[in-house]
Amino acid sequence: MSIELPRLKSYSRMKEIMTMYYMGAKMAEGTDQKQAWITSGAPVEFLYAADITPLYPENHAAMCGATRMADTLCGAAEDAGFSRDLCSYARTDIGAIISETSPIPGGLPKPDLLVCCNNICGTVTKWYQELQRRFDVPLVFIDAPYQYDAEDTDHAVTYMKEQLEAYIHIIEDVTGKPFDHDRFNEVCELSEQAAALWRDIQGMLAHKPAPMNSFDTFIHLAPIVTLRGTPVCIEYYEQLKAEVQERIDNGVAAIPGEKYRLGWDNLAIWHRINQLSQMFAQHQAALVVSTYPESFCYQGPIQDENDRLRTYASTYIGGYINHGLDYREKELSHMAERFSLDGFVMHSNRSCRAYSFGQYELARRLEDKHGIPSLMLEADMNDSRTWSDEQVNTRVEAFMETLAARNT
Repeated sequence: MSIELPRLKSYSRMKEIMTMYYMGAKMAEGTDQKQAWITSGAPVEFLYAADITPLYPENHAAMCGATRMADTLCGAAEDAGFSRDLCSYARTDIGAIISETSPIPGGLPKPDLLVCCNNICGTVTKWYQELQRRFDVPLVFIDAPYQYDAEDTDHAVTYMKEQLEAYIHIIEDVTGKPFDHDRFNEVCELSEQAAALWRDIQGMLAHKPAPMNSFDTFIHLAPIVTLRGTPVCIEYYEQLKAEVQERIDNGVAAIPGEKYRLGWDNLAIWHRINQLSQMFAQHQAALVVSTYPESFCYQGPIQDENDRLRTYASTYIGGYINHGLDYREKELSHMAERFSLDGFVMHSNRSCRAYSFGQYELARRLEDKHGIPSLMLEADMNDSRTWSDEQVNTRVEAFMETLAARNT
């Protein structure tokens, strides 16, 4: 039986903003307006400062997954020789290029520049090399060293800063204009305001009952990914924050009768996001925090207003996903305490090995050292061919029974 969940009014405004964003990019195609394809974890502020429109193949792939187009597009890439073991985001976007099929009429505009940062995974390096072969445009590759220690190392930050300086020179070559550092500082201030608002909104989910759940945050993170550094991004999150606060003031719960509070680790399962939301709601379980949406408001340990390049070098080392297990254990245990969690749902994501590697060890540590149980769901963020209703239903039922037994 389906449960009617309260829908955020801000959702319609977000759809409007994102529609205008893609329409603007499509209308600019073929003009002098420069456009770049960029990985979701790469430093976008530099592009906005140079008046280059950023476009995100990962965001486009997630749209394809949510609209149930991804399986067909993955198949088109596989028919062209790409392995099914390749990331489903990459297969989705390459398939969209090959088949000229997309939820956006005409597909993503062709890029003048490619910007790739490996702070989210290693696959993007080869994915963007393939894009460069297809579009024959400059490729910026920013190498974010993996942080094995619990804290970021100073030499890694210095290494990142040097690459950001090189990034600026390539942007100047593409635009034919000197980089405007004053404009860059303005964009950075807007970006930091938006990230602070997004942090505040997610922090508000610590309230009992949670006014919004993680399935909502997966949807509402779109502006912080694509429009970070713009005034409209701040305007949107101010509106969303006000609505979430209104829910808190009026006692509106995202999950009626909230009984259990869970965290989510890894990307969303886009093709089953509504189904999973209903599945947990039927058990009165609210997903109140996720490691993935929090990645887009990560602050590095170095915050220096007099050296913005070093600040952003620290930030773009990558947060949760680009750190080792000790760091991740610390983050998850902190989340459990802050958000009063009864357990974690870990999406063992077939496509995202960087995110999924070590999850079973993390689950063991959380249980043995912190007394926090975990549910492991084996699936794929975009490719529904790996999904099993029966297996997932069985695991969710068993996990919720475990939580119920613990609370008796």
